[in-house]
Amino acid sequence: MVNKSNNPTKKVFVIGWPIEQSKSPIIHGHWLKLHGLEGSYEKIAVHPDDLASFISSLKNQGFVGGNVTIPHKQAVLAHVDVIHPTAERLGAANTLWFEEGQLHADNTDGYGFLANLDQQAPGWDQLDRGKALILGAGGATRPIINGLFERGFDKLVITNRTMARAQELASLFANLGFGSRVSVLDWDNRSAELEDIDLVVNCSSLGMIGQPPLEMSLEGLQSSALVTDIVYNPLETGILRQARKAGNRVVDGLGMLLHQAVPGFEHWFGVRPTVTDQLREQVLETK
Repeated sequence: MVNKSNNPTKKVFVIGWPIEQSKSPIIHGHWLKLHGLEGSYEKIAVHPDDLASFISSLKNQGFVGGNVTIPHKQAVLAHVDVIHPTAERLGAANTLWFEEGQLHADNTDGYGFLANLDQQAPGWDQLDRGKALILGAGGATRPIINGLFERGFDKLVITNRTMARAQELASLFANLGFGSRVSVLDWDNRSAELEDIDLVVNCSSLGMIGQPPLEMSLEGLQSSALVTDIVYNPLETGILRQARKAGNRVVDGLGMLLHQAVPGFEHWFGVRPTVTDQLREQVLETK
């Protein structure tokens, strides 16, 4: 337990447009209470036209940092002092903090993705020249691909409903030196190219409540392959249910949300929190 008297109240934010759906205040509120820290974490709706003025006012408002979500992750980089390597490589940030008077930016989404798999499926990355299939090419896909290359995956196949977006993502990583290790697959062939895949990652919104289902057969997938989904509402999506019934290991997407929050909390409040079952249950129970 941390002595409250030694830790003056610190203000932290999460911004987006919209922002009502954010679960981040639940996560950080849980950790603040658990560690006996004085602090606040609030969600603030910031229109894209107001991003620059909001960031420039952080010190005056008393904020020590915060999180950035859609649609500000890329645009925010133009308004910070220090861009850390992962954020610079991906062209997007989700975590901001002040250090020696300068505003720093980093991207912890890839860390969150990897830490979730480490916790829920220990040893998942102990592969010889692993190959992954990535479904979707949205904003979360970049840090996930980057993380998989950091963990030694040899080949990544990207498929997306809009082929041009998959090709754009492949080009981004080709320019980073991974050209021969990234390929693009036509969306219509997503169920037909599974025989040598070690990891399937759904990075799309398909399967989320309110979205169309992800229609895909996993019949050709080897039983040793791991299947994960960054969607966490519902917790067990259709593709995870199908994989589980076939005997594959599965990992849901809630842990990525929880783990990506860890580095930011440490920057702002000086304590490195842990992701526990109690935290998972609290986030799931809170509407």
